[in-house]
Amino acid sequence: MRIRLLGELSVFSSSDQPVRFTTRKTALVFAALVLAGRRGVRRALLADGFWPGRGEAQARNSLRQALVDIRRAFPAGNSTAIEIESDLETVRLAAASGEADLWVFDHLIEQGGVRSLAAAAELYRGDLLSETSIPDELEQWFQPDRGNYRQKALQLVDRLSRELNAGGDVAGEQVCERLAERLLASEPAAEEAHRAMIRIYQHRGQANAAMRQYLLCREALGRELGVEPEATTRALIETPPEAPPPESSAAVKSDTPVAVPREREQPSVVVMPFDNLSSEEDDYFVDGVVEEITAALSRVRDFFVIARQSAFTYKGRFIDVREVGAELGVTYVVEGTVRRGGDRLRISVQLVDAESRKQLWSDRYEGVSADLFEFQDRIAAQVAGAIHPAVRHAEIESATRKPPANLRAYDLVMRAFPKLWGQNAVAIAEAMKTLEEALKLDPKYGRAHALLAWCHALNITYLWSPNQAAELQATLDAVDRASGLIEDDPTALTACGAAVSLSGDQQRAAALIESALALDPNNAWAWTRFGWVGVYRDEAAEAQERFERAIRLSPLDPFLFNMRMGLGAAHALAGRFSEAVAIARDVVTRHTNVTWAYRQLAAWAAMNDDMKTAHWAAERFLAIQPDYTIAKYIALPSLRDVSRFRETMAEGMTKAGLPEN
Repeated sequence: MRIRLLGELSVFSSSDQPVRFTTRKTALVFAALVLAGRRGVRRALLADGFWPGRGEAQARNSLRQALVDIRRAFPAGNSTAIEIESDLETVRLAAASGEADLWVFDHLIEQGGVRSLAAAAELYRGDLLSETSIPDELEQWFQPDRGNYRQKALQLVDRLSRELNAGGDVAGEQVCERLAERLLASEPAAEEAHRAMIRIYQHRGQANAAMRQYLLCREALGRELGVEPEATTRALIETPPEAPPPESSAAVKSDTPVAVPREREQPSVVVMPFDNLSSEEDDYFVDGVVEEITAALSRVRDFFVIARQSAFTYKGRFIDVREVGAELGVTYVVEGTVRRGGDRLRISVQLVDAESRKQLWSDRYEGVSADLFEFQDRIAAQVAGAIHPAVRHAEIESATRKPPANLRAYDLVMRAFPKLWGQNAVAIAEAMKTLEEALKLDPKYGRAHALLAWCHALNITYLWSPNQAAELQATLDAVDRASGLIEDDPTALTACGAAVSLSGDQQRAAALIESALALDPNNAWAWTRFGWVGVYRDEAAEAQERFERAIRLSPLDPFLFNMRMGLGAAHALAGRFSEAVAIARDVVTRHTNVTWAYRQLAAWAAMNDDMKTAHWAAERFLAIQPDYTIAKYIALPSLRDVSRFRETMAEGMTKAGLPEN
């Protein structure tokens, strides 16, 4: 194959030497002949298109000179399969079907099958002549073909990703991924390429990465086109196919001994030097990204982070993560790559279990290099915000696997977390029991006291306890017991702040949560609870900003429903009831166990004059909580200082049909 138009225009002679045409326009005439294929191009069309405004005779003479130059590169009868054929009307390129990448690309797609489609994907190194400078007056000549081949590439990546999921061709999967990345680099809203990436991640068992790709797709479509993803794309997330175990997990042989969990009071993390996939000139930026991520993670008190100096001793060395874990005594390893293409930067990051080598989380971040330091700061915050819940989830899994006889207070607290996410009376009661067991083992475990305080506060705010006064006292007692034990624990400070907030003291709650954020500014839960403080202070704009920040930091968080319901409350507080209803409706659809969301939906829908939804939500809520009354709700301590919001909610619940007394 000696003619390449996909990406950069390059032509080689029969002796494999690069062909240099005398002028750029001559090279583009040659490209036009390749595109025309055996049908050729009319001389008059070429002359007028490439030399407009010169007059017919001069234009034809310029074309004649260009053709002479091309023939000189491919002389007839010189063992070459590439020749220029012409008559008075038409010029055509005569060559074997395998000489031009475009022709082979078309043939492979028509042939079909995973191997042929993967080979076609490998050929698509970029859009037609995308790396060749084309004068403005000639853009209209090549633009239709460029759009045509780009559309073929989008259809190809979509089709190949579907067939790969059925066939399991790892090499083909990598080719498909590279094509999808190339297409997205030049068109972030290319939905077919997003679908391909989602399918690839699902095939690898990386559900979080697939969800992140979907969120990137939705954000790009909304930003650039003002639309939502197509039904085909949404279906990939809403009804994902059955996926095999992640490749990194499957790669471990069945006879590999099961790793015994280390005895530890908290997990430990090391951020390894990232691989620079660009030029050495970018090393300073790559090192800066690693340093910022290390610093951001160091603020998370839920795990110990190895110093940057120790991690950088591994720079430039290939070393197995299990060996890193043994040498540094770490539980988890963060790895990554950085690639620059023009003014765009792409950073890929993954979190790996050092013992099992299993990939626990991965993501990719993109941006422009106009402000490198701003980009570093933003990526560090997003990575830290995402890794925190990923490590927590892994620790929960570890605690769940431990035999009861080996459980420590730390493990019991980890076991309590999923119950806390349940947000219903049964789950919270189970969480409280587990936390009380942890406190029997370690009566001075501040985080356990703090989380127990939050559980008591939830019993108050959701009216799950028949004795509200006793629950309020239990909340404050647990907060007092945690005090003095949690000064360096953002999670515990946030839990106490949340408990105090639900008890009605928003000033003290804000102080506790601000202390948590001072320690860990990327703590999504702290920003969420700070948002609720804003709601209870009647500060709609501030609350909205905090909830949106929490969602950006941890878009796959187990508490995402709470962040979104808080955002709905901020919208309702500002009188934007249609936005609040849309959020609450989605939450109750996705999280049927979050029963209190029906109460909010009923009120917000009624205030939005959507009585059908309001009555339906009210009926669902009363079926779960038949003894509920509006009088009990408006007496909640958390609503003490938000009379406007409290009255609006009461009005909405009344209209929805919830009982007043």
